[in-house]
Amino acid sequence: MEIVYEDNHLMVVNKAPGEIVQGDKTGDTPMSELLKDFIKERDHKPGNVFLGVVHRLDRPVAGLVIFAKTSKALARLNDMFRNGEVKKTYRALTRNNPPQEEGRIVSYISYTERNNKSHSSPTPKPGAKEAALTYRLIGHTKSYNMLEINLETGRKHQIRVQLASIGCPIRGDLKYGDRRSNPDGSISLQAHKIEFEHPVSHKKISLTAPWPQGWPSVEE
Repeated sequence: MEIVYEDNHLMVVNKAPGEIVQGDKTGDTPMSELLKDFIKERDHKPGNVFLGVVHRLDRPVAGLVIFAKTSKALARLNDMFRNGEVKKTYRALTRNNPPQEEGRIVSYISYTERNNKSHSSPTPKPGAKEAALTYRLIGHTKSYNMLEINLETGRKHQIRVQLASIGCPIRGDLKYGDRRSNPDGSISLQAHKIEFEHPVSHKKISLTAPWPQGWPSVEE
């Protein structure tokens, strides 16, 4: 795990695909616990280390994740995410060209826990929540297109299911329609950039993560 920013109140980490942010039914050790152990050893802390999970990324996704190192920062960051005050920009490799080079997708997303899968409908349905994102085509590889995505809402698997709904499944995402998996089990979706006001000092923070090694290189 690569720490890209840290101070007394928060830590931002570049998550590799395959890592889990918080514990789940697999029982695998999550990033939150690994980071606590790291901080405890590095800083020679005698007691328990506080590290709050502010938001998550799906296990096969790469990119930037914020953790709170104090309860004050955690409370304020939770409010900021709830109020849409944290801007996250994603990048994704898709197998097909989008219908337009840039656009906005609005649909209604429902989630089924039994198979851990979301469904997107162009019209309202019982239990479904409205979801919106914007995208633009910014580059390409030999076989794929790179889209830059900005979320307006934060629904479960939103980017994955909404891009699939316009015929652009993400590279390696078998769950949402791609034809084959990636060798490392990832999907080629990255939380590339994050921008927010520091919850305590109020300074502007803007961080980016490099495109993961081993994923196809992109010409912009």
